[in-house]
Amino acid sequence: MSYIEEIPCFEVLSSVVFIIEGAVEEARNPQAIASHLDSCLACRSEVAHEQEMHSLLQEVLRRTCDEKAPADLQHSIHEALLRQVTGSGVTEVVTQFSMTEISIEIDEFGNVEHSEIQIEQTHVQHFLDEEK
Repeated sequence: MSYIEEIPCFEVLSSVVFIIEGAVEEARNPQAIASHLDSCLACRSEVAHEQEMHSLLQEVLRRTCDEKAPADLQHSIHEALLRQVTGSGVTEVVTQFSMTEISIEIDEFGNVEHSEIQIEQTHVQHFLDEEK
């Protein structure tokens, strides 16, 4: 007989994204989450509400997000994909890194000191096809 750890409501609700996306197996303790939901009406109700809101939002987005990309963008994407498939041109690898560090300090007089540091780095590497 296996033991299933009991977990509090806040741990179950912190995994609600996994639950509504149908990926509860990716959560930290899926068996404990399932067991908790079986026995906790409040959490079951909250998950049902979140699933309903998620479905509603997806339906609204499906109906309203019908913009089309400009023809020149579609053409350039098509050309880039075609070059990749046919092996012609240049292969490009772009690595981007961005981080923002925010520090907020409050002294004993209640004065707030705020500092923000933003670090961004982009590295582009081109590989030419030499087989031609």
